[in-house]
Amino acid sequence: MRKIGLCLDAVANLPTPEYAALLKEYGFETTFEIATDMAKAVADAEILARYGITFDSLHAPWHHINRIWYDGEEAEAALRQLTYAVDICEATGCPIAVVHLSSGLTPPPPTDAGRARYIRLVEHAEKKKVTVAFENQRMLGNIGWAFEEFKDSAYVGFCYDCGHEGCFTPGRQYMPLFAHKLVCTHMHDNNGEFNKDLHRIPFDGCLDYERVTRQIRESGFEGALMLELNGKQVFYNDLSPREFFARASAAAHKLRDMVDRP
Repeated sequence: MRKIGLCLDAVANLPTPEYAALLKEYGFETTFEIATDMAKAVADAEILARYGITFDSLHAPWHHINRIWYDGEEAEAALRQLTYAVDICEATGCPIAVVHLSSGLTPPPPTDAGRARYIRLVEHAEKKKVTVAFENQRMLGNIGWAFEEFKDSAYVGFCYDCGHEGCFTPGRQYMPLFAHKLVCTHMHDNNGEFNKDLHRIPFDGCLDYERVTRQIRESGFEGALMLELNGKQVFYNDLSPREFFARASAAAHKLRDMVDRP
C-alpha cells in the first residue's frame, strides 16, 4: 500500500518530536520540509526515524529563484541554494529535491545563463544520486524545457502539485504532459481563484479529485501522496493540532483509496 504524507510545517510551532508523534498516530509515514539548514534537517530526520517516518522529499528554497535566470552573483547565490538543498538530501538519505524553475506572475524569460545553471544543478544532483523534481508553477515553457533538456537523466523527475494546477494555471492539466516523469506529489486544495494558492485540506475546496486521482492512478505512480498544507492559521484556527491532524489524515486516506481503487 502506498504511503501517505504530510509536510512538517502544516501546524506551526510544534516541536519536531511532538509533530512526529502526531504523524505516526494519524497514519502518516512520510513528510518533507524546506531544505535550508543542514543541521536542522539531519536532526529532524533522526527524530522522525524514531517514529518510522522518512523524508519523501525535501523542498529547495524558492523565494529568490527568478534571480537564477540573470547574470551575476545573485544568480550564482540562487544556484548555491539549490545545490545546498541537494547536499542536505544526501546527508539525510532523502531521495528527492523539489525545485521551482521560476516564481510569480511575471518571471523572467528563460535565458541561456539560467539554463546553464540548471544543467549544473542536475550534474551536481547526479553525482549525489539525488533526483531533482521540477514542480509545476505558472509557466509551462520552462518546465517543458527542463524535461526536454534532461530527458535522458535518471535523476530528473516531476513533482505534480494539483493545487498549483488549479489556481495558477486553471484549465491546464500537467499529468497528460509529464506523468511519465512523476516522482512525487503535493496534494492540497483551493477555491479555484486565479493565483490564490490556499493550501487547504483536500476536499475543502473545489479541485476535481476524481480527475486528479484518476490521472495519478493511470500514470502507474506508486509513490507517496503528500499533503502540502499551510492554511491552519487561516482556515482551521478553531481546530486543535490533534483535530487538524485527524481531518488531514481522513483526507489523505480518502485520496489513497481513490488512487488505488481497481
